[in-house]
Amino acid sequence: MSKKTMKQKMSLGRSLKRNRRIPSLVMMRTHRKVQQNKFQREWRHRKLRTAK
Repeated sequence: MSKKTMKQKMSLGRSLKRNRRIPSLVMMRTHRKVQQNKFQREWRHRKLRTAK
């Protein structure tokens, strides 16, 4: 049984917010120069490093 520290919890929450697509409005505004979110990850392939 492990407990998350506040630092870990904040870090995981930040990663959760970042893990989404770029809004289509941004793609239209930049004429598709920005197409991908560099923070987006798939939970099976790229794991997070959690601070202890």
